[in-house]
Amino acid sequence: MEKLTFIHTNDLHSHLENWPKIRRYLDSRRRELAKKGSVITVDLGDFVDRWHPLTEATNGRANIQLMNEAHYDVVTIGNNEGIGNAKEELNHLYDEANFKVLLANLHDPKTLSAPEWCRPYEILTTKAGTKVGLIAMTAPFPLTYGPNGWDIRQPMELLPAMVNRLRKQVDVLVLMSHLGLSADLRIAQDLPQLDVILGSHTHHLLPEGRVENGVLLAAAGKFGQHIGEVQLFLDEEHRVKAAQAYTIDTEELTTFAEDAEEIQGYLDKGHSLLHAQQVADLPFTLKQDLSSEHSLIRETLKAVKERGQTEAAVLNTGLFLTEIPAGVVDADQLHECLPHPMHLIRVTLKGADLYRLILEMEKNRFFLRQFPVYGMGFRGKIFGEIVYDGIDYDPVNRRVLWQGAELDFEQEYRLTTVDHFMFVPFFPTIEIMGQNEFLFPEFIRSVLGHYLETHYPM
Repeated sequence: MEKLTFIHTNDLHSHLENWPKIRRYLDSRRRELAKKGSVITVDLGDFVDRWHPLTEATNGRANIQLMNEAHYDVVTIGNNEGIGNAKEELNHLYDEANFKVLLANLHDPKTLSAPEWCRPYEILTTKAGTKVGLIAMTAPFPLTYGPNGWDIRQPMELLPAMVNRLRKQVDVLVLMSHLGLSADLRIAQDLPQLDVILGSHTHHLLPEGRVENGVLLAAAGKFGQHIGEVQLFLDEEHRVKAAQAYTIDTEELTTFAEDAEEIQGYLDKGHSLLHAQQVADLPFTLKQDLSSEHSLIRETLKAVKERGQTEAAVLNTGLFLTEIPAGVVDADQLHECLPHPMHLIRVTLKGADLYRLILEMEKNRFFLRQFPVYGMGFRGKIFGEIVYDGIDYDPVNRRVLWQGAELDFEQEYRLTTVDHFMFVPFFPTIEIMGQNEFLFPEFIRSVLGHYLETHYPM
């Protein structure tokens, strides 16, 4: 029988503390497997995450160089590549890649075609002549892909036709999915013509895989903590006769003495590159203390209002991880303070709905003050205190004031906040009743940086 192995990684999120072990494993395991069969190495997206200073400083291109060193065969993108980069940045992210990028459900609305840096599928031929078809899909977030200049399609709009067409051309058909486990399970039910779904996005770990409707599902967790392998055994007619999936715990792989220096080197280089980007000259320290004369969050609220061109803004203190000291401000300080890949949204609400939104915030205020938040672009520890600018709340009389005046329940009001406020479940009025406009391509740190550069120039 022919033995065909897929080695897969996913959702590294720039956690380069595991990268030296992963790179060595991919290299040695590929050479070992190649002696007795064929091997295909894939990454399923979210390899890039701008929380890491080197990723931020290079717009993710340093990550692509690391992937080149690991000799991946094919990769796809996750939402961190697709939304965490401006369109122009994504269009050049893979300029130096020595691997193929697959993605079937992203299009440029101007050209009505896929971007030049990817193709929807690939057919590879093994040493034994087996034809392997690979299709890639990424999580569809039209609310954020659209304002960033992309047309993102729902997978099942495209996948059935692609699977039916490719199934006739290949012996093995694999979906590279950055869609999440629930989507993968539905796809397996609807499209049993697939042989394997290599999964990611929801950071699920399937240590021994999972068979659903005859389709083998595999997934390797998050942050490079595991590496996945799928082994297929094929007969002389190139038909799959047996399959198995398993994961390798990265922590159990051998640590080399030089690993710590390499990992620290990535951080040091990123900090150095960002430190060289000087932004502003502050005459005072912006402190995390809300009562300070020069409060960091209150200065950022001004920046957010200015970018959104609104009279009011809302943020939470948990976004701010460090203060910004007096003197020359550089991109490294802004990144340390606000590492989140968050964009701003401009929210338009009628007065009655704005009243409801503020009461939602007040109801959750004490709960959120020490509430730990994970994911959805948040890179801090706790949500923290909710802070308004341009809005006041009178708890005794349950009154909401806009610029010091009573709300008109029929009038429309516009405020600016971070997209995170729409994604967390605590303020449903934003998503249900708001007319929401995503402001691309800046992250919140870029908005603050531009404000400081304008008001406190070098």
